[in-house]
Amino acid sequence: MAVKIRLARKGRNKMPIYDIVVADARAPRDGKFIEKLGQYNPHATPAAISLKEDRALYWLQVGAQPTDTTRKILSVNGVMFKKHLQIGVDKGAVTQEQADARYQTWLKEKEEARNLKISKLSSAKDAIKVAAMAAETKKKEEKEAAIKKAEADLIAAANAAAAAAVVEEEEVAPVVEESPASEEVAAIVEETPAVSDSSEEVEASKE
Repeated sequence: MAVKIRLARKGRNKMPIYDIVVADARAPRDGKFIEKLGQYNPHATPAAISLKEDRALYWLQVGAQPTDTTRKILSVNGVMFKKHLQIGVDKGAVTQEQADARYQTWLKEKEEARNLKISKLSSAKDAIKVAAMAAETKKKEEKEAAIKKAEADLIAAANAAAAAAVVEEEEVAPVVEESPASEEVAAIVEETPAVSDSSEEVEASKE
């Protein structure tokens, strides 16, 4: 039968994780499998991979065919390179000691590159977080400044309205109403006849 190394989906909706399994090529994707080799979580940063490398190498040597995704996973973990070296040992091109030394050198370089990538990702995430916090702080300060400006404008408008009201009161002249007593005095004065002090008028009256 044709045997494949492939992924079997599990996990919750929209957040899948995958088991790395050896299964019959005719079996359903998430169905029965022969052996579980590890697990792959693509949602971690970087992607988390746990793998039984010796068992994966064994199945590759006996003819199991990995899918494209699992081939990349096996390559990242050095299983494909180890298989290549082991073929060289079997053919007599290199000794086992030389193959192991080459594998350890490759593994060390790969680990250094992985650590560098992780540090860059962490630095980028920290930079994004700092930039987001700075933008949020700036937005908050602008909002507070706008509120203070609006309050100051309201206070200034109220003060201007109060000052205008005071000026209008000063400009309006007071209106003095005539009392009823002054009207009566004026009427009496008009009714009283005028008295002349001339001597000629007195003598004429005597005659």
